[in-house]
Amino acid sequence: MPIESSSSPRLRLASVNVNGIRAAVRKGMSAWLDAADVDVLTLQEVRAQASDLAAALPGWHIVNDEALAKGRAGVAIAAREPLEIWRIELGDETLDSRGRWVEADIEVAGRRVTVVSAYVHTGEDGTPKQDAKYAFLDAMTARMPLLGEHAVITGDLNVGHRTLDIRNWKGNVKKAGFLPRERAYFDRFTGPAGEEVEGVDGSTGTGLGWVDVGRRFAGEVDGPYTWWSNRGKAFDTDTGWRIDYHLATPALAERVVDYRVVRARSWDTRWSDHAPVVADYVF
Repeated sequence: MPIESSSSPRLRLASVNVNGIRAAVRKGMSAWLDAADVDVLTLQEVRAQASDLAAALPGWHIVNDEALAKGRAGVAIAAREPLEIWRIELGDETLDSRGRWVEADIEVAGRRVTVVSAYVHTGEDGTPKQDAKYAFLDAMTARMPLLGEHAVITGDLNVGHRTLDIRNWKGNVKKAGFLPRERAYFDRFTGPAGEEVEGVDGSTGTGLGWVDVGRRFAGEVDGPYTWWSNRGKAFDTDTGWRIDYHLATPALAERVVDYRVVRARSWDTRWSDHAPVVADYVF
């Protein structure tokens, strides 16, 4: 899928956990997408089949991976032009990754850019759900160095990396999504490439050198958050979590000229409990 223009080619890449594509469309997603001028859209928690995606996104070219359990998980990549090379394999046959990982190769200005839509398990500390989450993060760790020079993993990664990423972080240090062992993976993902990195949990491992584009653009500030619980008034008080990411290789991260979290104007105008995260990559 080549993307070209008369000036510097731009790839506008948006990612969002839609919390059910059919529900998101009913609540207003299409109006946002029509105005967003997006080239490639990555989706998580689609909870639908390919036919439902095609109906929800008319005119788009879509690749997806459905969860084995109907109405659960599901990831997709939608583009304005056909996606000719795509993959869903992550790890071996023992890994629970169906509906959670899809990657596609896109040609931009003569370069191959690999885009991933990922939906990491929510997890639950001390249960098999958390074991599945760690296995998925292990598989990500092994896959990331193989994705090429220009690659980006987008999606709901279900981990707040740092205390800046969760408003009420002190009350969540023993809960899935902010466990030290989970956060240590992100220490290694974004640690200096090839160097030994000590994680927040005291573990050590090799840094992969990827860039958290959202944190680079926001700086050392709280948030900006991308998900808010439906309980209480979390959205109104901005008591959120930053768990939706663009993790990019250094070469691709250098091409980001803009990054934003598209927070709804008010609670009643949301079409998902997550906000889209959008980045412009210029070549």
